[in-house]
Amino acid sequence: MDNFSYCTPTRYIFGRDTEKETGRLTAETGCRRVMIVSGGSSARKSGLLDRVTASLDEAGISYVELTGIKPNPTDDRVYEGIDLARREGVDGLLAVGGGSVIDTAKAIAGGVPYDGDFWDFWAGKAIMKEALPVGVVLTIPAAGSEGSGNSVITKLDGMHKISLRTDFALRPKFAVLNPELTFTLPPEQTAAGVADMMAHILERYFSPTEEVETTDRISEGLLMAIMEEAPKVMAAPDDYQARANIMWAGTMAHNGVCGCGRREDWTSHGLEHVLSAVYGVTHGAGLAVVFPAWMTFMASHRPEKVAQLGRRIFGVTAAGDKEAALKTVDSLRAFFKSIGLPLTLGELGIGNPDFAMLTRKFHEDKGTPFGPYFPLHPVDTEAVYRLML
Repeated sequence: MDNFSYCTPTRYIFGRDTEKETGRLTAETGCRRVMIVSGGSSARKSGLLDRVTASLDEAGISYVELTGIKPNPTDDRVYEGIDLARREGVDGLLAVGGGSVIDTAKAIAGGVPYDGDFWDFWAGKAIMKEALPVGVVLTIPAAGSEGSGNSVITKLDGMHKISLRTDFALRPKFAVLNPELTFTLPPEQTAAGVADMMAHILERYFSPTEEVETTDRISEGLLMAIMEEAPKVMAAPDDYQARANIMWAGTMAHNGVCGCGRREDWTSHGLEHVLSAVYGVTHGAGLAVVFPAWMTFMASHRPEKVAQLGRRIFGVTAAGDKEAALKTVDSLRAFFKSIGLPLTLGELGIGNPDFAMLTRKFHEDKGTPFGPYFPLHPVDTEAVYRLML
């Protein structure tokens, strides 16, 4: 196990009707005028935004709104939000939505106090040291951004989808999690969220660091809980207890606890970020295609941790690590298929993928080689992409 420092300053308020506490929680951060960042019309139609703004009114918090944030959020909306926040004298951000909304709010929060281009942080030209406070009312359990210091934004010039990771600057001050807000999610969105949270755990599980048994067991337990609860949610979308377990698992998957004491990988996320930047696929659905392909490649190159995963959570009994790893991939694919996720690029709607372009863009963003668990060179990266067929 490696040395580590772990702190999660986000306050979680979990349960029914908790969105009504948003005003009080916002006031406790010291904010008096916030920007509400939201996605499409569902939060408005459901009455959620009305309940949130009523809570802000009651607490004496004024607000402006930035709406219409789409999946795979882009830099143009961040620039728009920074300009609006500065004009309106905003002193905090309130994200009402899922990962794309939260990531956009975080990027705005970091860009407002910075004199340069906010993209400097994502491009590695500057280190973010301060940001406006961010609060969250979560509606889609998937990205885990409500408890992380991360933000993923796509730069339209060149279609580069980059994840910024900060220890503290972008961690939300509070996150409101009401499982009832997820009852009306479409099945495909629920399933994609499940794949996303599982991928967040696996990116940490597949580590070159040895002897991290405690963190491994936390990760395995979360994966088993997700796979037990996900079919219940798919069968009965208004099952409160199943929704509650999935929602909390999504937060735990990405708040850092699964990475304590070890190096993390994040190769599969990088591979998927290129796919969703170029082809516009849903991130979680893309991960359901990418991760089994990457694990298949690892079966021939570094199979031991894949085999361990299979033996511990899928009941794989094969003696050899390579055979066990391949059976693990089969089991993971079967689970993804059972909840309606795609398994191939064709099922994602990518009928004629440009493998050379995908490989080039991956290494432009990540460098060469890339992959803490197993370093990928371009020939390896293309091989992994081809396994997604």
